[in-house]
Amino acid sequence: METISKREAKLSQWDALQLESLKAYGWSNEEIITRVNAGDLPKDESKFQFNYAGLSELAHEHSDIFTQAVNDGYQIKYNTIRGIHSWILVALHREAELVLDSGNESVIVSLTEPEATSLSSVLSFGWVLKAVNAHNGKSDRSITYVVQPALR
Repeated sequence: METISKREAKLSQWDALQLESLKAYGWSNEEIITRVNAGDLPKDESKFQFNYAGLSELAHEHSDIFTQAVNDGYQIKYNTIRGIHSWILVALHREAELVLDSGNESVIVSLTEPEATSLSSVLSFGWVLKAVNAHNGKSDRSITYVVQPALR
């Protein structure tokens, strides 16, 4: 079996959201992999109503990519502005401001540096994360960031 690099572990935005929702259960990586492969998954009661069927299909059809994504991280193949907003909520448990003004679409959020690194690592080509306000006085030493299309 060929080893794939982190850059090659790419997930759809929806698969990434589902994976992040499972991580919230506090399961180990191995337990996530085992449960997804077995179809032993919870009923999602969130506003997203994940059913995990697509994630199980990915795990069966591309087990190397799924395992790599769980164990070593992934990049999202194609982000949308609303998908980025949702990923921040599901993965980082942070409320973000969604700006949908034509030509000025963005997501604004306060993150710690490790959270910003995590978000930056999953963004698809064409998106940038920029710090717009140094430590904003919050106790967690968060910084205000904006996620926007790269061509601005």
